[in-house]
Amino acid sequence: MKRLLMGVCLATLLSTPVLAETPANTLVIAKAIDDMVTMDPAEIYELSNSEVAVNVYDRLMGLEIGDMKTLVPKAAESWSVSEDGKTFTFKLKPNLKFHSGNPLTADDVAFSLQRVILLNLTPAYLLQGLGWTPENVKEMAKAVDPATVQLTINEKYAPTYILNLMSTVTSSIVDKKEALAHEKNGDLGHDWLKTNSAGSGAYRMRSWKANDSVVLEANPDFRLGAPKLQRVIVRHVPEGATQRLLVEKGDIDIARNLTPDQIKGIAGNTDLVVETFPKATVYYLGLNQKNDKLKNPKVQEALRWLIDYQGMADSFLKGQMLVHQAFWPAGFYASLENNPYKLDTAKAKALLAEAGYPNGFDIQLDTGNTQPFTGIAQSIQSTFAEAGVKVTINSAEVKQALTKYRARQHEMIYMYWGPDYLDPNANADSFANNPDNSDSSASKPLAWRNAWDIPEIMAETKAALKESDAEKRKQQYLDLQTKLQTTGPFLNMFQESEQTVMRKNVKGFFSGPNSDLVFYYQTTK
Repeated sequence: MKRLLMGVCLATLLSTPVLAETPANTLVIAKAIDDMVTMDPAEIYELSNSEVAVNVYDRLMGLEIGDMKTLVPKAAESWSVSEDGKTFTFKLKPNLKFHSGNPLTADDVAFSLQRVILLNLTPAYLLQGLGWTPENVKEMAKAVDPATVQLTINEKYAPTYILNLMSTVTSSIVDKKEALAHEKNGDLGHDWLKTNSAGSGAYRMRSWKANDSVVLEANPDFRLGAPKLQRVIVRHVPEGATQRLLVEKGDIDIARNLTPDQIKGIAGNTDLVVETFPKATVYYLGLNQKNDKLKNPKVQEALRWLIDYQGMADSFLKGQMLVHQAFWPAGFYASLENNPYKLDTAKAKALLAEAGYPNGFDIQLDTGNTQPFTGIAQSIQSTFAEAGVKVTINSAEVKQALTKYRARQHEMIYMYWGPDYLDPNANADSFANNPDNSDSSASKPLAWRNAWDIPEIMAETKAALKESDAEKRKQQYLDLQTKLQTTGPFLNMFQESEQTVMRKNVKGFFSGPNSDLVFYYQTTK
């Protein structure tokens, strides 16, 4: 009977809102989660599911609330590196348990890393860079004993690079026994894990319904202690206007996607608080280099001068997007913070004429069908038209746009990118790295998605990764960002600043610079 009543309560909460306030032990968040396509950590590569994953799964290393700059052991207790810099040994904290009750061991850690390589899904390239292949990964990532896991890499890199990799969603620790209990045709539990969870984090996933909701329940055995609230519900509410009504009425606790006008409209409402969280997410226009027009350097340069960056930032994006024209976000080590481009139609027309397109051309633009994507796409369409570039906007759910993008079937796309970890290589490894430009490539970073073949730039990216002198390395990344500002298919435009609206009784909600640094476990009401 108790389980039945809980189900009825949840069903009511997730239906058309009629409540005056949310349950005292439940945090209800409204945001657009239409980018969620999977909950398997070996496949997760979107913002919304990364946020859920950090609350459901643990990792060897990571960042904790209170310090977003210092990488610390999480499931690991300690780590060491061999003299040749190629073998990393991690000791695990004692008495860790998965949600299933199974003990978390080194074998689970090794299995979790191995399956990323063996499944070879979108984020696999992060670990493939270590020289791991389906043929060698079981030797390169292995358990020495129940409390010790050993990782071997093919060449020496800065230790911070390896530790950062162990802090990513991709390196989340999966319950091996639970995953294999649901294995189908050798898929290592992948089909089941797309819609279920097998973690040891602060919460366990009770349910996920695409384009509807995610329901999480507290894990009383979490290594940092039981979460403050028993339940978290993330509701898919794509419209900011609807979110505003819900949070004003008290039917939700937190609204995550209000527009600047809607934020302005709640001024004076003493029941609500607006918190601003600086983010590391960058937004850019990607140009598929399979398109001959977009491959032309003068066309690329012309389009850079056809975007009203500041106009958008000062109007419908005010307070939520800052102009930023480099692939690594501002505010971090090796950030390039100059923005050389502005709307200059005359300069763009001259460049298009030099490129052989004095009257412009027709082009398709894919993007999401919610704000800020739609407003930005419409602005691009308007200013491009001033130089004769006729843009047709193809709006769809973000996950649909991403599926097309990952198949290299777009012409132009307006999309976001959040770093997997807070080191400039996290973005350089995708914007400025493309080991194999063939359609069948196993490695599929952003440069690959846009068919940008860059052996010389890729060599510079790898050199910066291996540089041990911090100042020299910083300059290498600054030089790389400067080069990509004027070269290639990425027109970097904005960096996000998240404005979150909360009921005044909500305390302790933490939204860090990355989507996988949004923590629920200290939230109270």
